Amino acid sequence: MSLVAALSMLSSLGVPVTFVTPHVNYVAILPELILIGGALVLLVSGQLIFAKVPAAFYSVGSGTIAAAALVASLVIWRDVQARGPFTTIADSVAVDGFAIAFLVLVSCILILASAIANDFLVREAIEGPEYHVLALLAGSGAMLMASANDLILIFVALEIMSIPLYILAGMDSKRRESGEAAMKYFVLGAFSSAIFVYGIALVYGATGSTNLAQIAAYLSTNIVTSNGVLLAGLGLLLVGFGFKVSAVPFHMWTPDVYQGAPTPATGFMTALAKAGGFAALLRVFFSTFGMLRTDWQPLLWAMAIVTLLLGAILGLVQRDVKRMLAYSSINHAGFILVGLAAATSQGISGSVYYVFVYALLVLGSFAVITVVGGRGDHDHDLDAYRGLGRRQPVLALAFAVLLLGQTGIPFTTGFLAKLYVVSAAVRAHSYALAIIAMLSAAIAAAFYLRLIFLMYGVRLPSGTGSDEGALSLPVKGDLPEEPEPAGAAPRSVNLGPVSVPGPTAVAIFVTVAVTIVFGIWPAPLVDFVRAAGFLF
Repeated sequence: MSLVAALSMLSSLGVPVTFVTPHVNYVAILPELILIGGALVLLVSGQLIFAKVPAAFYSVGSGTIAAAALVASLVIWRDVQARGPFTTIADSVAVDGFAIAFLVLVSCILILASAIANDFLVREAIEGPEYHVLALLAGSGAMLMASANDLILIFVALEIMSIPLYILAGMDSKRRESGEAAMKYFVLGAFSSAIFVYGIALVYGATGSTNLAQIAAYLSTNIVTSNGVLLAGLGLLLVGFGFKVSAVPFHMWTPDVYQGAPTPATGFMTALAKAGGFAALLRVFFSTFGMLRTDWQPLLWAMAIVTLLLGAILGLVQRDVKRMLAYSSINHAGFILVGLAAATSQGISGSVYYVFVYALLVLGSFAVITVVGGRGDHDHDLDAYRGLGRRQPVLALAFAVLLLGQTGIPFTTGFLAKLYVVSAAVRAHSYALAIIAMLSAAIAAAFYLRLIFLMYGVRLPSGTGSDEGALSLPVKGDLPEEPEPAGAAPRSVNLGPVSVPGPTAVAIFVTVAVTIVFGIWPAPLVDFVRAAGFLF
């Protein structure tokens, strides 16, 4: 029976049938609409223009669309400052400082990612607007996750963000590893989505609502004597979020997907998935289930510890730079969980600041890796970075700054990010967690500094532009060798000059400038992000 027939039958029986449609405040979701509309325009233009369109056209278009979303986000921020935070569209969308911070962050990620991808797409002869269309759609999903005030909308936004990322991971059809990465990401992502939906169902069964504000009101006005169903639902939600943010033990996909995906897609995926996943995770657990913090804090405490340690320790034994940064991202996810485990406004502000800083650091890092990877996107062994400081001193210096930022060296934004989340843990009397976090930072510093040492401390062998008879340290002896497949040609890396295209150079410069400038003069960025620590 059709819907129209069912309504007609109810009407004939005298049952009043009324529809209550929520008022849609289009301004409140304008950044998301700009990204979705812009993606459709790029897609249609790619099909209607019969002449060969240069990749720069789509890259400039994608960057312009993201810039328009950034302007719209700042306009909404001014409105929030004037009238205060509010909800709209039947209370399913929250417009507050927390959401605006992530809208601005996602817009910046898209602008930088469009510049980084342009040179890669030209180099690998990947034509068409598909890469940029998928990136814009994924960005709209991440924005919705930050603004969502309802569990159902969070799930929809999660899928809007995730499905394009699955496709981007397999974008390079010429590399078998890219297809494998996409398949692994998709299969495990589908499992995590199913678990997340089951968690939503259990939370709804326990509270009678999926709206975050209504759930919080229910928990604050009712004493739940038997909350097993609610806690089970909360645990399943944590599993779904844990997969998206690469938290242990839901990190298994991360190294393989990072290694196999096209390098610009890996950087974009890392920054965007962390932004969208942690935006929803922080809002749901701190703002909605704050009354149950004594129940979920021990679980997050344990998850943060194993995430910190596993990411730092396994990163030490990686020869592939992309896999190394995959475990690095796991370690950084642990630091962000430290801020959430503190369950204070300071902790949430510290976590938001950490996500903001890390997204830019990792984008710049993968921009450098994209350049060094060369044609075919295969030069990602540590040996490819030997003597980079002599072959391309400016690029090596930029990469060193970005790596030092991730290490947490003073006068970089990474130092302040680690300081804020660890300080929040100390103020919440989680001394053991703070100590373990700093210990993991010291361990992780080893693989960041090792890469810097390779760029500056190892002379190139003769015939590659180095001085004859110079000292050549045995890099391959300090890590276990990976066995070569039977019949495979010996691995070789390019130790010649490295060319840095203009758009990628601009993106690297911006990320390095942000790392240094706001590391020395942190007040503007800190003040902006601090406003995001206060949720409904």
